[in-house]
Amino acid sequence: MLKILKWLLMLLVIVGLAVTAMVYGLLSLSLPTLDGKQSSHAISADVKVSRDNLGQAVIKAQNRQDAAYGLGFAHGQDRFFQMDLLRRNAAGELSELFGEAALNLDKQMRFHQFRERSEQIYAQLSQSHQDVLTAYTQGVNDGQRQAGFNTFEYYLTGAQVRAWQPADSILVIFAMYLDLQAGNYERDEALIQMDSLFGPDMIAFLTQPSRYQAALDGSKLPVGSVPIPLLEVKEASVVARHIESLPHYGSNNWAVTGALTETNKAMMSDDMHLGLNVPVIWYRAQLNYQFEEQQIQVTGVSLPGAPAIVVGTNNKVAWGFTNGYLDLADWVELDEQTNTWTEFEKIALPNGELHQYELTMSEFGPVKAFNDKQYALSWVAHQPYAVNLNLLEFERAGNVNEAMSLAPDVGIPVQNLMVVDYLGHIGWQPMGAIPKRTEPVDLAVLAADFPTGWQQNESQRPRVVNPPEGRLWSANSRVMSVADHLRFGDGGYALGARAQQIRDRLMSKPQFNERDFNQLQQDNEALFLKPWHERLTQLLSVSEQSKLQYATDLKHLAAWQACACAESVGYTLVKHFRAAVIDVALAPIEEKLRARGSSLSSLKNYLEPALWQLITEQPDSWLNGHKDWYALQLAAYERAKDALTVSYGSQMEAWRWGNVNALNIRHPFSQQLPILSGLLDMPRMPAFGDTFMPAVQGSSFGASQRFIAQPGALDKAIMTIAGGQSGHPLSVFYRAGFEAYANGEATPLLPSESIHQLTIQALR
Repeated sequence: MLKILKWLLMLLVIVGLAVTAMVYGLLSLSLPTLDGKQSSHAISADVKVSRDNLGQAVIKAQNRQDAAYGLGFAHGQDRFFQMDLLRRNAAGELSELFGEAALNLDKQMRFHQFRERSEQIYAQLSQSHQDVLTAYTQGVNDGQRQAGFNTFEYYLTGAQVRAWQPADSILVIFAMYLDLQAGNYERDEALIQMDSLFGPDMIAFLTQPSRYQAALDGSKLPVGSVPIPLLEVKEASVVARHIESLPHYGSNNWAVTGALTETNKAMMSDDMHLGLNVPVIWYRAQLNYQFEEQQIQVTGVSLPGAPAIVVGTNNKVAWGFTNGYLDLADWVELDEQTNTWTEFEKIALPNGELHQYELTMSEFGPVKAFNDKQYALSWVAHQPYAVNLNLLEFERAGNVNEAMSLAPDVGIPVQNLMVVDYLGHIGWQPMGAIPKRTEPVDLAVLAADFPTGWQQNESQRPRVVNPPEGRLWSANSRVMSVADHLRFGDGGYALGARAQQIRDRLMSKPQFNERDFNQLQQDNEALFLKPWHERLTQLLSVSEQSKLQYATDLKHLAAWQACACAESVGYTLVKHFRAAVIDVALAPIEEKLRARGSSLSSLKNYLEPALWQLITEQPDSWLNGHKDWYALQLAAYERAKDALTVSYGSQMEAWRWGNVNALNIRHPFSQQLPILSGLLDMPRMPAFGDTFMPAVQGSSFGASQRFIAQPGALDKAIMTIAGGQSGHPLSVFYRAGFEAYANGEATPLLPSESIHQLTIQALR
């Protein structure tokens, strides 16, 4: 019997090894060829695609069209499935891959009809931009087909590869609109619901301006105590539920003039905050081509699916973005005179069946029913000027003024453009699509009062060039003056604590280099949470009995280090205490909003002033069944500890911030099939940051890249990416660069010596 068991065990081992070898063998067949020669009819002259030790693609071509082909070829080789998901997500076509599980998400996307809009926008592009996109498209498809075998994702889903089309690149930009601006109209919907349930006084109280303001001109929105509304709760008490903190898609960027650097070149920093997945959203690239007898070299990050360098430098200027959060959406309350009609969207399923989705349309936009009324969404993303390829022109800008003159005509989600040049100049300006309507509102607009100007892009925009102090900054809070704020509105600004911390760090030094900027990008001091640390310490020290009961807690609070540091338990306690106070104190409001299909989540970044006013003034109507405000806060703290215990065990040592907020960047497939985690995911790493500080980091959210550059002096320029270049798990570039990112190290922007070179020969 023992001998049989040994043979069975040996057989299982052999079968396991054979299956593993077969799987790896099949996977290796889809690895792209990185050396040798290919050929194409789509280019006018030979194109070279080289890669360095990080897999950064270096494209050398005779003109911009051929460079687009080369970039598309590299994207198609390394990232085609990622691109496929981006276009399908924006178009509402994921059900064709994943079946009915994706049907509700597809319906949400079909509401915007981005597939149809992309086709229309492509047809409106200039001939030169259509030519670039056509060349890029051919490059993508040639690169995808080059290996001869589809990547593993298509075998797992059983889906067929669908060739890339020029309009798909427009869809990829619409995917960024969904990431960066959907919170605008979700916020307005929550405000409309709150107005209906609690009235305007509640809105004024919960969204009052805070002291955390860091506009470039130093202007302040008026700060003062707004009367606390009476909160009528019919039930004895409402059970608190967690109010999610939505990721604040945005970023940090800042710049200093040449007067503040050793080289006399201006220097900028940019780190874009996005969801972190495998593969990471950005793709390192350098384009080299001729334009009007001038040699152009532009280095930075591209978005797989689009032919442009999104953030980078041409060694004369460098540019970067943070999400603008202007008010770019209105809900229009329809009346009986409003003409509406029904359109039908057919959503394909894997089995060949078609699901029909009915969409109500109006002259103002697609229609949604909520709050017992019908509302049409007027959103800048639905306008013809929302997307174009004018970002391509940035590659040839010679100075700050030239770059800023291009900004109003670039069709992307509106961003805070930060731009610097080799002459030492710096500038800021809103860049991207902005409607010309002049009176943005937070609540619904009556159909009879619908403002004019939505069909036109605003050309008149605020800007700041070379301010006297030689410093510029933005971090998703209000950047512009109060007067301009009234003109462009608030589409979900960040609180402003992060921007203040950046501004104050910049003001504290007379000179900067790349190392200084890299340190500031990773500044995790918890300035914002210090008052909450004091509040919690006082709460647990109210009596000798309390000090004894919470002795361990107080020990960790005393050693919290005032930073989002990996070993800090005290930071975790403070962070979760604040979140629990929000949950408990605002439970009655959240409960009523949830019953309407809404939530305070989209308004959570506004709540800080109201929270402190409640804690200070302690109104009885807000106690929600608690004896007093001491009891409410203590209940919130115990709630936080209970949640930590459930997730991380009862030993407080396991509540270290590095463990609780560990960087855990995963592939979409491993989340459904955990057995693939070891093959597909990035290594789990201790946390190094949080919200409300420059070093923004959640477990799967944070700085997607860190870019620092002085045009004209790029030898020390930095571009560190939150993942590898390739989407193929067997590629040596799959995780290349991630460890440096996770450890806060600086990776050079400029490519190192090429270790692979592929020549694509022009067939004439």
